[in-house]
Amino acid sequence: MRAEDGYDGSHITQWLLETDSLEDLLQTLADAAVDLSHAVGAGLTLQRDGRPLTVVSAGTAAAKLDEKQYGQDDGPCLQSLRSGRELLVHDMVRETRWGDYPAYAAACGIRSSFSLPVAPGTQSAGALNLYAAPPDAFEQDDLAALRSLAAQATGAIALAQRITDAQEFADQLQEAMRYRSVIDQALGVVMGQRKCTAEAAFDILRSASQHRNIKLRDLCTELITNLTGRPSTAPELRPRP
Repeated sequence: MRAEDGYDGSHITQWLLETDSLEDLLQTLADAAVDLSHAVGAGLTLQRDGRPLTVVSAGTAAAKLDEKQYGQDDGPCLQSLRSGRELLVHDMVRETRWGDYPAYAAACGIRSSFSLPVAPGTQSAGALNLYAAPPDAFEQDDLAALRSLAAQATGAIALAQRITDAQEFADQLQEAMRYRSVIDQALGVVMGQRKCTAEAAFDILRSASQHRNIKLRDLCTELITNLTGRPSTAPELRPRP
């Protein structure tokens, strides 16, 4: 897709249907950023465990220019990521910020760049970085389309995070059900042995766990394992693949 072909949100729907993973979608967005601008290269930086990482790149120059900024922990890419604001560099030759990075970029044949924040204010904050050979290369580009790409990257990352959170919640719920199941089974065993109520059986198990200084769930697991020869199991929340 070239810039002259136009751009609207329908492209995102098409890309979502055609891509199989978050990485594939982000790669498609990076490719589109190059097509929609005068950039010769584009890269998407995301923060992982507090460290920046180029997760996808398109065209030329992006990877090494990103890495240069990571190495000195400063540059337009990182400034956009950390501030959550756009950062347009008109001419690296006239730039006085970021140490020797501008001179390095100019030596690599890159005179201008444009960084747009992605997922600002989150643990996965990042930036979409575009690099161009001539100075002022982005003056006549469709900046609204580039901003839309950055927004779509933000949305894709947020969706992936929600899916991850939902999976973690399901796993935690499955774990809670497993422990609830083993406690219920242990209560049944004590009730049968002592001919007592559920409340009395629970008090017996709780007292034993405190006396032995182990968690109630571990005590109940040990009881069921010793009785049956194998640990208790709980029903799956999700069907097995």
